[in-house]
Amino acid sequence: MSDGSMKTEVEKVLDAMRPVIQQDGGALELVSVDDAGVVVIRFLGACISCPSRSMPLQTLIDRNLRECVPGFSTVTALES
Repeated sequence: MSDGSMKTEVEKVLDAMRPVIQQDGGALELVSVDDAGVVVIRFLGACISCPSRSMPLQTLIDRNLRECVPGFSTVTALES
């Protein structure tokens, strides 16, 4: 899978998750997807100070990407 198509697939997964995150005033931004399948995101809004962002939310994102995006390897969250 090319970087462009992987990025498109990652965006689809994140778009499906955004409404739930936005319900609590949070947001997330896709920063990058590299050719090794490493996805970098940034939490925004209420997610910045939310204690659930680091492990439960990031783990949920990881699981959804792993299930839906061939070639995905890991997700990393940048500190805002």
